[in-house]
Amino acid sequence: MTEPQHRLMASEPTSFEPVINDAADDSDELTRIGDMAQRFGVSLRTLRFYEDKGLLSPQREGNTRLYTRRDRARMSIIMLGRKVGFSLRDVKQIIDLYDPKGPNTKQFRFALDKSEKQLNRLHKQRTQLDEAIGELGQTIDFLRNKLGPKAPESKTRQ
Repeated sequence: MTEPQHRLMASEPTSFEPVINDAADDSDELTRIGDMAQRFGVSLRTLRFYEDKGLLSPQREGNTRLYTRRDRARMSIIMLGRKVGFSLRDVKQIIDLYDPKGPNTKQFRFALDKSEKQLNRLHKQRTQLDEAIGELGQTIDFLRNKLGPKAPESKTRQ
């Protein structure tokens, strides 16, 4: 089973700093599933998927799921992890290493290691994409020249 798709929101964290600040929030406010989905720009199905995977564990009042500050902080980590290309397994490991009473050195080291490896992968992908874009551009130019002045302009070429 694959993770349901979600759209990236402008309010998504771009580093672990706001996640840490969210976790330090003393608010005991509970968030209903619909509000949680809206806050993070995901579907209800996505939240239930993360719950099934053990990433979130909302409280229950009957059939109503209620998310705590802890769940909101975890969701911020999930969103950041998915945005930068971490697997859900890596995200779960980062979350599971959190110790509310400790310095979280092990969690930070693990997150740093995963982040550095992912950054290297993304740089390699960017290089490959730049090469592919260049080659495709050359192919388009070649084909246009072969077709002559009647060749239509592409709307996708930048």
